Amino acid sequence: MKRMRKSIIWMAAFMFCSGAVLAQKAERKNVREGNKLYETEKFTEAEIAYRKSLEVNPRSSEGTYNLGNALYKQKKFPEAAEQYQLIAGQGEKMIETPEGKARLAEIYHNVGNIGMQSKEYAKSVEAYKQSLRLNPKDDETRYNLALAQKLLQDQQNQQNEDQNQDQNEDKKEDQDKQDQQQQNQDQQQQQDDKKQDKTQEQQPQQQEQMSKDNAQQMLDAFLQDEKDTQEKVKKAQAQQQQRRRTDKEW
Repeated sequence: MKRMRKSIIWMAAFMFCSGAVLAQKAERKNVREGNKLYETEKFTEAEIAYRKSLEVNPRSSEGTYNLGNALYKQKKFPEAAEQYQLIAGQGEKMIETPEGKARLAEIYHNVGNIGMQSKEYAKSVEAYKQSLRLNPKDDETRYNLALAQKLLQDQQNQQNEDQNQDQNEDKKEDQDKQDQQQQNQDQQQQQDDKKQDKTQEQQPQQQEQMSKDNAQQMLDAFLQDEKDTQEKVKKAQAQQQQRRRTDKEW
């Protein structure tokens, strides 16, 4: 029984090793095929080959790195950045070898380029700095860093100008509202003043009209009294004359 158990264990180990070897061979085969396609600028086909290598071994750093490059060449920048971030997560292990250190520097360089494409200049500046820390002699990265810093400064200046302009526009809008309110108040005040002036003008006219009417009434009453008085006088004179005539006749 013990011999049988040992045989089963050795057989399982052999099958596991054989499967791992076959998987490794399949991974390398797909990577080599992807590299050939990449060199002939068939980046879409290269992407497919690299993805096949990752199906066999999802932790393949070479497959991941090359897939990121194939995506980068196709301008699939967000997808490429995702693959580069996966590789950058292994940075501590990669910097242990010159080859890994150089590859990590290239990764950060490409990440910086992706940031430039999306105008995320702050990310680009940081990525280029990381790349130069790993490879200080890379003049292209140094030039890109200077350009990214200049573009970042311009972007920040433009943002400040836009912010100031927005603030000025807001102030102008508030001032316009205040001016309009003041204008409305002035117009209302003018209308109220006109109404008040008209009322004040009407009052003397009414008073003057009333005074004229009263005077006319008084005059008419006086004339009527005068007329009545004259009629009474005439009537009295007539009666007196009538008496005199009567007296003479007697």
